[in-house]
Amino acid sequence: MTEKKRRRRRGSKRPITKRVKETVWTGDDWKVVAGRLVPQPGRPPKTSHLFLYVAEKLPYTCLNDVRKHMKANAENREGVYMAHDSMGTARYGGRGQIFNRLAAHKKKYPRELVYFSFYVVKDKKHERELETAILRAAGPQMILNTRKVRDSISRGSIHDYEPGTRFYERQSKRGRVKK
Repeated sequence: MTEKKRRRRRGSKRPITKRVKETVWTGDDWKVVAGRLVPQPGRPPKTSHLFLYVAEKLPYTCLNDVRKHMKANAENREGVYMAHDSMGTARYGGRGQIFNRLAAHKKKYPRELVYFSFYVVKDKKHERELETAILRAAGPQMILNTRKVRDSISRGSIHDYEPGTRFYERQSKRGRVKK
């Protein structure tokens, strides 16, 4: 069976091609490249994509080079970001000016933070929801960020999401608890 038939049989997405445009930074063990994911020819997708840029677990030493590269290309440098420890576990996250905030966190926690990730979304109004979902999913691992993170089974505030969002919310029953 050909790869194309296997892919279609499994119900996976259309294949994409990774196009590397240029090298942004080179270190001792790593290099950071910039590129674009290009869909294979065929029918156009029915929906648009959510992300403009995705960068996951880049070494902190390349932060300024990536910032300069995005600035030179006149790209939006606001979005959702995370800072990771040496094991790759996300320890801090937020949204806003990606590079300024990441640099500030690295200055505050120079030994703890080794890698960073960021996501720039097409529609800025989705940043807040994306940030909330990531921080809630990470839970108590985000030890350097406690505002939206819960370390217990207590629920977060539904007001962290955008108006118009439909929701289900767990609430405690009013009155006496039955034994």
